[in-house]
Amino acid sequence: MNPSEKPAGCCAASLDEPDRLSVNAASKPTLARYILLGIAGLVVWWLVYRSLAPLAAWLTYSLLTLPRGSHLGAAVEFFVYEAPKVLMLLMLVVFGVGIVRSFFTPERTRRILSGKREFVGNVLAALLGVVTPFCSCSACPLFIGFVTAGVPLGVTFSFLVSAPMVNEVALALLFGLFGWKIAAIYLGTGLVIALISGWVIGQMGMEKYVEPWALHARVPPDAAEQSLTWPERIHYGRDAVRDIVGRVWLYVALGIGVGAGIHGYVPDGLLASFMGKGVWWAVPVAVLIGVPLYSNAAGIIPVVQALLGKGAALGTVLAFMMSVIGISTPEAVILRKVIKWPLILIFFGIVAVGIIIVGYLFNLIM
Repeated sequence: MNPSEKPAGCCAASLDEPDRLSVNAASKPTLARYILLGIAGLVVWWLVYRSLAPLAAWLTYSLLTLPRGSHLGAAVEFFVYEAPKVLMLLMLVVFGVGIVRSFFTPERTRRILSGKREFVGNVLAALLGVVTPFCSCSACPLFIGFVTAGVPLGVTFSFLVSAPMVNEVALALLFGLFGWKIAAIYLGTGLVIALISGWVIGQMGMEKYVEPWALHARVPPDAAEQSLTWPERIHYGRDAVRDIVGRVWLYVALGIGVGAGIHGYVPDGLLASFMGKGVWWAVPVAVLIGVPLYSNAAGIIPVVQALLGKGAALGTVLAFMMSVIGISTPEAVILRKVIKWPLILIFFGIVAVGIIIVGYLFNLIM
């Protein structure tokens, strides 16, 4: 490709050395300015975030004059408080994760996993799934790339489980809303499910269920990876906020709306009667309900918050959340392009069993 045809974000790679030095020199004050603006922005963000609760109460009961203690008042206050709260957390998290993601291209991820065998490869794949920007929509090209690069099938599936299930946005939102213990539970159990499911599939010898054209496809040589400057990485994070938040805000609002309805109109303790620790069938039913309900992590977190607030057991709710964002009908349709139905069903079955075990385990110990 002619250097003049490269995208603007990659132009630095085509500059002569004197030009490169001048660009780097010019970027230093720009980076310093970004740092100052970032600090000021974080201060403003924190002040606004801390004022959301009293503002929501004032808007609900003073401006709208809804009666305190009413179902509608509780639902409206929940929505007015949670909507900006979740979106503010989402923007902050996506920006930070976007900068991290600027270090991981698909080529780099494939190269890291290529040649790894058995348990070590599964562990590495599961960990990479947390920080890389891939979801079920990226399953087909990634699957082809991994297989043609010599990545074992089981290692590939550890990555494909971890990438959507151990979602960095969900992890950060859980930390911000519920604290580090629940966030750690989510991270640890998700990684264990990804690790074990990939290892089991690897031991079963499922390569015969991969479509022949995928096994024989050829991935083009890796493109030269660009060395981004920090201002460029900051732009990458900003663009990630614009893209991701722009696409999911409606789902977030819908999720908060559902959570507001649960919070305002579902009597306290009612959900404990069929989603509590003592209901043996609650966990598998929650998983079965969650599979067809495809949603992103940001949209399901407010529902999780409302369910827990109304008496649902932690293990049951976590199982529901993991099934919603980890295994879904759209993902099955996408994967069918490269693997056959028996392997898809085995894959989903193993993951579902792992989620159910996690749900029972945490209902027992929490």
